[in-house]
Amino acid sequence: MNTRTQVGFGPDVLGNVEPGSMLAVGVRGRLELGISVRGGRSVASRQFHEGALRVLRPHYLDESGQVCYVMVNPGGAYLGSDLFVVDVEVEAGADLLLTTQSATKVYRTPGSFAEQRMTVRLGEGSRLELMPDQLIAYREASYRQNSHISLHPTSSVVMAEVVTPGWSPDGGAFRYEEVRLRNEIRVETGDGSKLLALDNLLIRPPCNDVTGMGFMEGFSHLGSLVVVDPRVDQRLADELDQIVRGFDAHTGVSLTATIAGTAGIVLRSLSNSTEELNNLLGACTGVLRERWYGQAPLNLRKY
Repeated sequence: MNTRTQVGFGPDVLGNVEPGSMLAVGVRGRLELGISVRGGRSVASRQFHEGALRVLRPHYLDESGQVCYVMVNPGGAYLGSDLFVVDVEVEAGADLLLTTQSATKVYRTPGSFAEQRMTVRLGEGSRLELMPDQLIAYREASYRQNSHISLHPTSSVVMAEVVTPGWSPDGGAFRYEEVRLRNEIRVETGDGSKLLALDNLLIRPPCNDVTGMGFMEGFSHLGSLVVVDPRVDQRLADELDQIVRGFDAHTGVSLTATIAGTAGIVLRSLSNSTEELNNLLGACTGVLRERWYGQAPLNLRKY
């Protein structure tokens, strides 16, 4: 298998990029967003952007008070040696839905990989839904995405991701080099920071056939869902496992250990269709939105 999922401990090799009036060397875009509660709904208390990253004006999809921000990369794509840094803080009681304006496209990266580094901090009773459009890796693309998430035991995070290969005009598959997705999730307790999950995903297509057997079981697209919440338990994991069986995809669901009363679910799904994976992930997140918050399923049409 050329797709590997690894959970364990490892050194922090991300480094830090200090904020300032000019972008650090190698950083193409930086975004900082802080969300707090004001007047009964969530609003931005801190917002900063520099280079090729920014957010559109906030909007509210319903009466819950959850604020929705859309991240934009005016450059349109990630190229070799590009580095994008995102810092998000959701303060106590605040509620943020963060999405992207369109698919994240990674083109050829000769010389070095493109990278996104994201740091997320969640306060007591806060909530984050991270719902980007799909990541499309084109021929000879190499991409790394590193996310560090620090949360209070009472906070909630739901993160969805779809990875798909780009296609040429004649219908042939572009052969990207690799995609690495790394999520480090920590729970802040009275005894310090505790590691809940360290999830490393490596997708490295074979040179001769991006969809051949032995690579992702013959599938071309991958979907991922991570949920951390004090209401996560084995019953919910079993329910999601039943839901995904109604889709044309090969899916596995696993449950993390419990730390300070909170736990996580990691779902991986393989398919040959972006739409099928988006529908599958939407069905799962729709259950959580309705049950936990009384909200309708997401409809993030951007056209």
